[in-house]
Amino acid sequence: MALATPGVRFLTRNSLYLLLSSSLAVYVNNVFFETSNWMFVIGTLLCLPLISTIIVVSTKWSVRRQATAIGARVIPEVRGAWPGNLDILRFMIKKIKTGYPGDGLIDLHVKYGPALNLRVTWSDLVMTTSPEHIKIILATDFHNFVKGERFRHNMEAVLGTGVFNSDGEMWKFHRSITRPVFTRERISHFDLFDQGANKAIDKLKGRLREGHLVDFQDLMWRFTLDSATSFLFGHCVDSLSADLPYPSNTSYPPPQLLTPQGNAANSFARAFAESQEVISFRERYGWIWPLLEITKDKTHEPMKIVKAYIEPIVNEALERKRSTDPEANSKGGEDDETLLDHLVRVTDDPTVLKDEILNIMIAGRDTTASTLTFVIYFLAMYPQVFERLRQEILDKVGQRRPDYDDIREMKYLPTPIAETLRLYPVVPFNIRESINATTLPSEDAQEKPYYLPAGSRIGYSVFLMHRRKDLWGPDAEEFDPDRFLDHRLKTYLTKNPFIFLPFNAGPRICLGQQFAYNEMSFMLIRLLQTFKSINIDVNAVPPEAKPSPDWANETGRKSIEKFFPTMHLTMYTKGGLWVTMKPA
Repeated sequence: MALATPGVRFLTRNSLYLLLSSSLAVYVNNVFFETSNWMFVIGTLLCLPLISTIIVVSTKWSVRRQATAIGARVIPEVRGAWPGNLDILRFMIKKIKTGYPGDGLIDLHVKYGPALNLRVTWSDLVMTTSPEHIKIILATDFHNFVKGERFRHNMEAVLGTGVFNSDGEMWKFHRSITRPVFTRERISHFDLFDQGANKAIDKLKGRLREGHLVDFQDLMWRFTLDSATSFLFGHCVDSLSADLPYPSNTSYPPPQLLTPQGNAANSFARAFAESQEVISFRERYGWIWPLLEITKDKTHEPMKIVKAYIEPIVNEALERKRSTDPEANSKGGEDDETLLDHLVRVTDDPTVLKDEILNIMIAGRDTTASTLTFVIYFLAMYPQVFERLRQEILDKVGQRRPDYDDIREMKYLPTPIAETLRLYPVVPFNIRESINATTLPSEDAQEKPYYLPAGSRIGYSVFLMHRRKDLWGPDAEEFDPDRFLDHRLKTYLTKNPFIFLPFNAGPRICLGQQFAYNEMSFMLIRLLQTFKSINIDVNAVPPEAKPSPDWANETGRKSIEKFFPTMHLTMYTKGGLWVTMKPA
């Protein structure tokens, strides 16, 4: 129903503002003009921007006065060509769909410095790439920077009250109920990794034997979905049972699904990705996004599919708990206990359980799959790195199944993963909201600190920070895993660890980072034990997923990339990554 849409709710919540404008128009009309009804309507419409202008100007004046009073300065405000910087918003939204990550923002940071105020739709939105600012936000002044009500409102249709969309006591609760599952024994779940890796590699080898390309990103999405559901629920959704897709530029038949489970898993994965796309654009449009969803809630249909998939699993776990001896439920801690088993011992609330499962699913599936895809892309682009890594694997592990000690002792294996996460961190942009007014230091010691008012939205980009040449050296945009081994490690990273934050930092640091690292390492070892070379076919992606020819005229990585990196909540490869591999 239209009454339930975000747009209608937005207009209802702001009816007082509209009433104030109408009242002002009535007063002006009665006192000064005594004109007809149609003039009253025009007056109402004119009073809306008048009141808005008064609020905007008075707020800016107040902020400047507060900054001056404490010896600080306001954060530089970007000046667009259109009112409300709507031209900048339009450009940014277009580039999200058709451009390279960071397009537009890079130039603005060059012009305005590491901290700037986009001021889109007359609303402050500070962006920073400063490691000192990010350190304050994530660690040293953690309690002053929260997700905030606006962020939760934008994301709640998908993330609910899960760990990524909560603050305060609710965040502590979610953090506490998931932490016990990420022990060393559980993050080293090599039986689980081996089952998934074997299925994925068998699928890969089968398609290659047919003489066809494989979308490696699609394969990794399936692998990590199966691994995540095995880890979370105790049973695999078996998305790898479905046939693999063919490139869009071929006349091969559409893939045939082999099992109902594979069909359901694919539908869930597509719907989950679509819902994340919707809420990511809500965040980028700011406070005006409900006006784009007047007639319908764009998350409604995909989330129906997601909930229909998750809810029976949650309900089954709750029913299993009710039918189990209460004393056994209270003890828990068995080695084969899944995350869901653990969660249902803590709470009976199906909404809390669903929200937490979906939050962990994003962390456990999307992020790992994307990073593995980017690593394989770089190994194909840089065959010398591939050869060096493969040699280390054969020397240290041979053809046997790797174990925890193998991964821990390998020196070169972590570096291509780290370098990939540096250039393509899976969560490239993030945002917080300040509770109290504060200051942020200037990177130029001669300059006054920046003033940040209470209630300010402040975004930070590890994607842009990871590529700053003043932080990483003149070769910051080059792919070179050796930077994590040679003198550059001490020159740049060791003295300033906050310049490298692929897993966040501070109290909200990713609990599953070691699990993800073990899973990625295991899969890479198995792949390089099996294949002796990788090649990318750039012609297999659909035309809209190919990098624009104009990219070649740009600078940095953008000018040489052979794939199209893009994002919703997390980064991924537009159109997939189509590869061929030669068996060893």
